[in-house]
Amino acid sequence: MAEWAVFVVCALAAVAAAVAVFRVDSMARATFALLASFVFTAVPVLLLDLAYLGVLIVLMMTMEMVVMAVFMIMFMMNPAGLMPMTMVHNNKGALAISGAVFCVLAAGALLVPWPREPAPPPPADPTLQLGKAIMGGHMMVMMVAGLVLFATMVAGVVLATGRGRYDRYGDDLRGRPDDPIRGGVGR
Repeated sequence: MAEWAVFVVCALAAVAAAVAVFRVDSMARATFALLASFVFTAVPVLLLDLAYLGVLIVLMMTMEMVVMAVFMIMFMMNPAGLMPMTMVHNNKGALAISGAVFCVLAAGALLVPWPREPAPPPPADPTLQLGKAIMGGHMMVMMVAGLVLFATMVAGVVLATGRGRYDRYGDDLRGRPDDPIRGGVGR
């Protein structure tokens, strides 16, 4: 019964956070609302004893939202995407498309003949089976993609800063630093 209550709370919170994505007035707030929605969606996956997949959802969505926030800080005209802006465009068209998609998905869920035979017994180690099914021979690709994402985050932070650690020494890195304020540590 407690798992059912946690599921209901997380489902309602995920829907509320997803609605908040389109109701808040800044990109940064929408990013964090989307992150909250994904985290609340991962909790029911954890309740199904799919720890690997649940943790993977949380980690990947957290990193994705961090990358999005870094790029917002770097490239948006307003600081960190916190200035008010409209988050929804073409309201009537979006409502019509989303309503049609919902009707098609609901009809598919209700009209498809679902299998009636009992489910096969679960494997001895579902996490290992899931990892093999998801990754298979693609583990190297995922590792390289992770390194590329990490390099992108580091490069984004480097590009976002106005001055680097050694910029004040000049191009040849010799002589006294060109500090905007004289004094400081070690003098």
